Amino acid sequence: MRLASIFQRITGGNDVNFKAYDGSAAGPDSAPVSIDIRTPEALSYLASAPGELGLARAYVTGHLEILGDVHAGLSQLSDFSLRALPVLQRVELLRFLGRIRLAHKVVPPPQETRLHGLRHSKARDSQAIAHHYDVSNQFYEWVLGPSMAYTCAVYPTAESTLEEAQFEKHDLVARKLGLKSGMKLLDVGCGWGGMVMHAAREYGVRAIGVTLSRNQAEYAQKAIVEAGLSDLAEVRHLDYRDVRETGFDAVSSIGLTEHIGKAQLPAYFSSLYRKLKPGGRLLNHCITRPDNKQKALSGPFINRYVFPDGELVGPGHLVSQMHDAGFEVRHEENIREHYALTLAAWGRNLEAHWDEAVEEVGEARARVWRLYLAASRLGFDRNNIQLHQILGVKLDGTTSHMPLRPDWLS
Repeated sequence: MRLASIFQRITGGNDVNFKAYDGSAAGPDSAPVSIDIRTPEALSYLASAPGELGLARAYVTGHLEILGDVHAGLSQLSDFSLRALPVLQRVELLRFLGRIRLAHKVVPPPQETRLHGLRHSKARDSQAIAHHYDVSNQFYEWVLGPSMAYTCAVYPTAESTLEEAQFEKHDLVARKLGLKSGMKLLDVGCGWGGMVMHAAREYGVRAIGVTLSRNQAEYAQKAIVEAGLSDLAEVRHLDYRDVRETGFDAVSSIGLTEHIGKAQLPAYFSSLYRKLKPGGRLLNHCITRPDNKQKALSGPFINRYVFPDGELVGPGHLVSQMHDAGFEVRHEENIREHYALTLAAWGRNLEAHWDEAVEEVGEARARVWRLYLAASRLGFDRNNIQLHQILGVKLDGTTSHMPLRPDWLS
């Protein structure tokens, strides 16, 4: 059984070069991407968890290598499926994989998380956030760049830099919220404080940000002090559900809704509604599915390695939940292509700092990120996932205090 040829058939990678530890090879030698099945353990991972999780485990542990552009390599592959093989060959391969699994037992790598407690309880949400965000602020600086903005940027042009696009994202949110000097902003899931500082610096807004990541809160508070914005901006290590203040002119939620959970969305939007004064606006910026036909749960690789307990719903469901919480939805847009550009920029940053990243967080975690950035970018490329901004207002009686036409378009 020539493993390289088998892999080529079950992954559909006709324009990828495959090599295997049995000495076999398949695919064109001139292919820009090569997949190397280095050890029997790679097959054992695939036998124990067929599909994306097994492939991810084999890659994260280094038993399977992708040589060349990982995004380009993944884009050449279809879903891992034995159905491409004739029945007799499929039976033979399953028997072979069974023997491999028995002879070369493997366990999930330690980078794979297991959370404890009630799903989307405060304690478990804190574990989930810490797993992903409390890695290393230095590592995130290398990947995200100076803006430290870990959400979809908005590219004024395809040639804009990542920093220009992240500034535009924060400014677009500010314009949609109608921010003006003296207003009060609450930024939930504030990350490293980018939106909070932008609102304070560019608009003179009194801004409070909250995050469940202690690393983020400490970094943000230090950045606020260094920027001389302490009189206007503040970031707290706090669950958004524990914010006591109300009467905000605006609430921004940029990249938090994905962590909330579908069942918790009514309470989430109701909570943000209560934080606003009449006429106040909410801008909800989050990743969505293109429809509501699939389960909200994320795939096994993302759930185990990247965003534990993350759940994605369709944009229509979010609009309905906002309406039911009392908001009047005034504007909605999909900026899916912008996230593909953002992820490409983050991927380039990671590759430019690969050696430092490996030294900082270890090779396995760096490989998780390389795979995650490439796979996510492919998801946006193929419209498997989208990014929607939804703007809602808490009516002042029947008055919206909104412009007759959008005044935030640049």
